[in-house]
Amino acid sequence: MDVEYSCRDGIAHLELNRPDRLNAVSADLVEQLLAGLDRAAAEAAVIVLSGRGRAFCAGHDLKEPPPAETPLQTRTRLHRLQEVTRRVRSFPGIVVAAVHGYALGAGCEFALCCDLVVADETAQLGFPEVGVGLSVTGGISSLLPRVVGPARAKELLVLGERFGADRAAGLGLVNRVVPAGEHLDAAMQLARRIAERPPLSTSLAKRVVDRSVEAEIESAMAAEVDHALLTSLSGEGEAPREAFTR
Repeated sequence: MDVEYSCRDGIAHLELNRPDRLNAVSADLVEQLLAGLDRAAAEAAVIVLSGRGRAFCAGHDLKEPPPAETPLQTRTRLHRLQEVTRRVRSFPGIVVAAVHGYALGAGCEFALCCDLVVADETAQLGFPEVGVGLSVTGGISSLLPRVVGPARAKELLVLGERFGADRAAGLGLVNRVVPAGEHLDAAMQLARRIAERPPLSTSLAKRVVDRSVEAEIESAMAAEVDHALLTSLSGEGEAPREAFTR
């Protein structure tokens, strides 16, 4: 399984499970992650999302050959990827990302669409898409500038530089930084505290904060798909692909 699922005491744990590929995104991983989020919506009050092995998620698996697909098929694939953001944000309870190692590209988008982010000292976040001729797709074009401001968001997206957990916390992208290897334990402790709180009040607190941004995120994701199609047709995606994990 590319995504392992467990649930105990109202806390669902979704663990990305492609450690040999640094949990890089594949079509199967996306579908299993969506299925896990659906299952958690019926069984859990809190979700913890983590990655097995040396990384949270290194982004798209760029060692795989680009899919031979029509623009319509590309659009469908991108919509499925964006559905992760939609389902995380529509989950009634809180979703906590437990991040370590690489959280790049789509992996960084997975983390930052969550409600809370715990990162250990090894975490390296970033958006290398522009450097390899691609475009962000997970609603981050709306979420990122709301947190860090437009100028800083442009810097992070255009330069694609990686940044560590401390800088991420300083930018407001990470809630807590913990010692190396303690990210999952810290996220689970946080999840247990949240699970003990009144579920309706917790859900409403999430909704009232997110309410003003939902329409904007949907608009942003529609534009992201259009931009991703443009980059896929431009041929710029043939730029050096090792940039994601170099």
